[in-house]
Amino acid sequence: MATGMALPAAATERPLTAAETDPVTLGWMQGFPPPPERVIGQPDSDYFSFPKLRWTVCHFRELLPTRRVSRGLEAPRPLPYALDKGIDSVTFSPLGGGEPMSWEASLAANYTDGILVLHEGKVVYERYAGCLDEAGVHGAMSVTKSLTGLLAEILVAEGALDETARVASILPELADSAFSNASVQQVMEMTAGLAFSEDYADPDAEIWSYNAAASPLPKSEGYEGPRSYYEYLATVQPAGIHGEVFGYRTVNSDALGWIISRTTGRSVADLLSERLWQPMGAEQDAYYTVDSIGTPFAGGGLSAGLRDLARLGQLVLDGGQLNGERLFPQAAVQRIRQGGSRDAFARAGYATLPGGSYRGMWWVLHNDHGALAARGVHGQTIYIDPTARMVIVRFASHPVAGNAANDPTSLPAYQALAEYLMARE
Repeated sequence: MATGMALPAAATERPLTAAETDPVTLGWMQGFPPPPERVIGQPDSDYFSFPKLRWTVCHFRELLPTRRVSRGLEAPRPLPYALDKGIDSVTFSPLGGGEPMSWEASLAANYTDGILVLHEGKVVYERYAGCLDEAGVHGAMSVTKSLTGLLAEILVAEGALDETARVASILPELADSAFSNASVQQVMEMTAGLAFSEDYADPDAEIWSYNAAASPLPKSEGYEGPRSYYEYLATVQPAGIHGEVFGYRTVNSDALGWIISRTTGRSVADLLSERLWQPMGAEQDAYYTVDSIGTPFAGGGLSAGLRDLARLGQLVLDGGQLNGERLFPQAAVQRIRQGGSRDAFARAGYATLPGGSYRGMWWVLHNDHGALAARGVHGQTIYIDPTARMVIVRFASHPVAGNAANDPTSLPAYQALAEYLMARE
């Protein structure tokens, strides 16, 4: 999750609860000025450590330079409401066993800051907590990757991007890197063979040199490494054989963002605005964090409103069509739903996603409902269930930097809610 930001939170044996770490209750950044012990800002390097991250996820723009994703000047597309008070009482059994849990209890367990559920295109559930309210925006983290992937799949479906092309044929700047002879498709499915570790517990992992290069802030004295995403990507070395094993590496997403920009002549921020944010009728501008030369962080830098990510999820569920108007080819979503190589994915060992795959930078569950998801560290998600005609969007600030920590009380909750909504009909 290279962010150009501070270190991510690490797991602890007994993390404080959501109630104990509520940023409003703790008084982070409250007052004019806030008390010194409640200040979060530069040049301190711990603003993405728990529990400070529970404030930071709603305030990246106050800490880092950003680039806008404009919603345009038209009125937003209204979301119809049909709230269902019974959802809080839906129960499920966590993965791996344990006592049954209610939907409402799972929200605090996963440090949920905001969650919205669409069923048949109507809002049936909406709730905010922590740093977020209906007017706020929240870091989507690696959900950003799936938006980058969707843009690429749209270009492939429209014939503007050849997924069989070698990366160096589009980006000759990467001719001496591990990306050189990988195909665009292998980058999109994260099966490119790259020597790149995202093990946050390892101080020597490449994620930290990537983080340093991506930072838009002044470099430390004597720093001689890369100073942008572009420069860093050219240094990535090969490991393994392209196409054999799924390897979740953020550098793939930023390479894809570069491919998209070189193909279209537009930044991913501008293209997202033009192809999706404005046409779908977003109600708020979104924004990307950027590196020192203003390059949007295509692998995890988006902050957006909860309702707008719900609009995006509904657009994917509907195959690119909105109110009878086609915004992008249905083939783009069909390709994602087909999934990638299950064998390559299985070799990566994701215990909570057995039988899954990865395509167009979306996680494809291949379950009975054909679910697919955009997923981000600390609990962000767009979860789409085509069988139930359901979209769940969640923002969260879980203390553990990994979805494996919240999947046991998230994935079965989503499935139980889908079954509940289907049974109402």
